Parts: sequence; C-alpha cells; structure tokens
Amino acid sequence: MSLSMIALLVIALGVVAFFFARARANVFDTGELATRSAGDRPHSRPVYHGWFVALSAVIPALLLLTAWSFIQPKLLDATIIASLPAADQPKSQIDKDAIIGEVKGLASGELADAFNPASKQAVPAYQENQSRLQTEALVASVLLAVGGAAWAYTRLAPQFRARNRVERIVMGILIIASLIAVLTTFGIVFSLLFESLRFFNMVSPFEFLFGMQWSPQTAIRADQAGSSGAFGAVPLFWGTIFIGAIIAMAVAIPLGLMSAIWLTQYAPPKLRSILKPVLEILAGVPTVVYGFFAALTVAPALRDFAFAVGIPGASSESALAAGLVMGVMIIPFVSSMADDSMAAVPQAMRDGSLAMGATSSETIKRVLVPAALPGIVGGVLLAVSRAIGETMIVVMAAGLAANMTANPFASVTTVTTQIVTLLTGDQEFDSSKTLSAFALGLVLFVVTLILNIVALRVVKKYREAYE
Repeated sequence: MSLSMIALLVIALGVVAFFFARARANVFDTGELATRSAGDRPHSRPVYHGWFVALSAVIPALLLLTAWSFIQPKLLDATIIASLPAADQPKSQIDKDAIIGEVKGLASGELADAFNPASKQAVPAYQENQSRLQTEALVASVLLAVGGAAWAYTRLAPQFRARNRVERIVMGILIIASLIAVLTTFGIVFSLLFESLRFFNMVSPFEFLFGMQWSPQTAIRADQAGSSGAFGAVPLFWGTIFIGAIIAMAVAIPLGLMSAIWLTQYAPPKLRSILKPVLEILAGVPTVVYGFFAALTVAPALRDFAFAVGIPGASSESALAAGLVMGVMIIPFVSSMADDSMAAVPQAMRDGSLAMGATSSETIKRVLVPAALPGIVGGVLLAVSRAIGETMIVVMAAGLAANMTANPFASVTTVTTQIVTLLTGDQEFDSSKTLSAFALGLVLFVVTLILNIVALRVVKKYREAYE
C-alpha cells in the first residue's frame, strides 16, 4: 500500500473517530445529566469533542507519514546498493544514481530492460524491502492513529474544554502554514541574493546594470579565466519595458477601462452578469495558448502587413506581436479593478452630477473616473507587474535577440525569456553565464515587488476614502 493510500486510511479512521466522539458527547446533554442542576451544562458542543478526537488521531499519524516519505527513499536507495555483489558495487555517485534509477524503473514497469546487468539482480531485494517498509509505515500510522483517538476519547467529559483544545490545534496549524509561506519567501530572496553576489564577484554591477551589449558567454578552456562575454542587461530591460509596459499597456488600458465603463454604466444587468465572467475568462487561459496564437496568427499577419507597407526590419518574431497578445491577456486585470472601483463610487456623487445638468458621459468623464482613479491606477500597476513577468508569449512570439530598438516589428527579448534560456539544458552553476540568470531574477523580483507595493498602497488609500 502506497503512502498516499495509507494517508487516506488514516483520514478515514479520523472520520470514524469523529462520529464516535460526537455520539459520546451527545449523551452529555441527555441521560447522564438528568440528575444535574439546570445550570451545570457541558462546556463544549458535541462537534468540538468530535473534532478533538479526530485531530488527535489524524495529525500524529500524518506527521509520521510525512517524515516517513523523506526517510523511505533513502533507505531503499541504500538497500539497492547493499544488495549488489561486492564486485558490482558502483564507485562514483553518478554510477549509483544510474543503477538506482534502473532498479526503480524495472520495479515499476517503466523499463523493460536495464543497461547494467547488476540492476536486474537488485530488483527483488528492492521490491521486498519496499513492501516491508510500506507495511511498517501502515502498521505504525494505524497504531498511532488508533492510540491517539483512544487517548483523546478517554478525555471526554461534560466539563472537558474541547472547544479550547480544538481552537489551539487549529491556531497551531494556521501558524505553521503562515511560517511556511514566510520562510519560503525568505528562502527565495536569500537564494537570489546569494547567487547574485557570486555573479557580481565575476561581473561588475555597473556593467550589468548599465551595459548596452548582452552576449553571455562562459569559459570553454582552462586558459579562459573569468567571464568572457558581455553582460550589459540594458537591452533586456528595454525589451521588458517595451513589450510589457508600453505595447501591452497601450492595448490593455484603453480596452480594459472602456469595457469596465460600459459594463458598469451602460450594460443591462442581465447582460453584465454574462459578459463580466466571460471577460474574466481571458485571465484563466494558459499563457502557452496565447503564445501559440501570437506565434502562428498575429506575428505572421504583422510581418506581412509590414512588408506590404514597406516597413524595414520586419521580423516574423516581433515585439508588437507579443505585446498585442499580452495586452489582450491582461485586459481582465485592468477591467476588474476599474469595474470594482467605479462600482464603489457613492451613488450620491453621480446623482449630484446629473442633478446639476451633466450628461451621463460628462458624469463618467468628470466625476466617476476621477473618483475611481486610485483603484484604476492600482489595477494598471498590478497588470504591469503581471506583464513584465510573462515568459511564454515572449519566447514564442518575440524571439531571443537582445536588440536596443524602438521598431515594434523587430525582434526583442525580455528578462524572463533570458532567464529561461540561461537555465535550460546542462549548465554549470559556477559560471558567470548561468549565475547571470539569478541577477536578472533579482532585478525582476525587486521591480515587481515595488510595483505591487505601490499598487496595494494606492488601492488601500482608495478603499479608505469610501468605506
């Protein structure tokens, strides 16, 4: 039985324990308290007694299975190596990993044959030990779940503070979940900082931030010391701004804002209830679908148009194709925030404008949009942070050339695209070429963080004004 099936069995035992404990607690309000005074009532409701017993059964067993999921693979790997004859023992870690992978593939049926004959000899021992370890995990987790449920069941009593215990357990779970999220964020930041510092020990930060040529290379011979490429990231920064903050925003801001105005001020309620979810579907479409659409439909059409009107330097991979499709993708970000902002403007402001003789369009231009401007700006900033972090559309439609050009029909690249390129394939993580991806990631992280902070502050200020 796999660990996931054992976890489901533990949860099932917890459900059974919940119903038994709740049934036991229901008795506290009936026959057992017939002789009690009217004011002597149970402390907690039966459902809290049930949850206390169920959590006491499930949590220790699931913690055991979590720890076991990290320990079991290492034990099995050691078993595979130990089962091999002394003459077939691998000498290097690469050979060990190869044999372990072949044994696991043969045992699971993914491989029909193995390159190393010793791998076939280790399969029976691997399967036997795997079955034994899973049986031990099953027995240990079931015993722990039953023991925890039995212990908690004996604590049940009319005055037992089950509600307080359950709330403490839930609070502990929430704190652990919060710590995991916070520690993950710190881990990401520290890893970026550490690897970026290694890169800046090889390449000058001034060259990286203000250099005009991007051609990352790595040493291929022993006599080539240090970095042998150009790591000026300004063309990447320009490409990111050109596609994500200029072209995409030129599409998303007008279309998103006008669609929000029409949906909030002119569309009938029934039509609005249909069109608003349909518009927001655009945000749920996978970016690879937008990438295919940009590469196969939009980019060739723009190239043919450029050739027809005589625009020089037109490419089948262009910044305009990626920016247009990216702008369509982020329309829901602008539209939803603008829609919510306009809907939150007090009706009295609109009525006052109309009462003064202003038309509906004048009210929208001079009252509604200015009043909702902080929320609209917050939505635009969030959309920009989403656009500059987009990768798939740029990879498929804009190309990989780091060009400093203002021609929208030319091929450009962005920071995220170069990160993917630098970390794809077999790369050494001690070369300046690979480490430059972490420096790019750090810059992108800082810019996106600043945009999100500004957007959240703007939205918070807007909410305080009308709540």
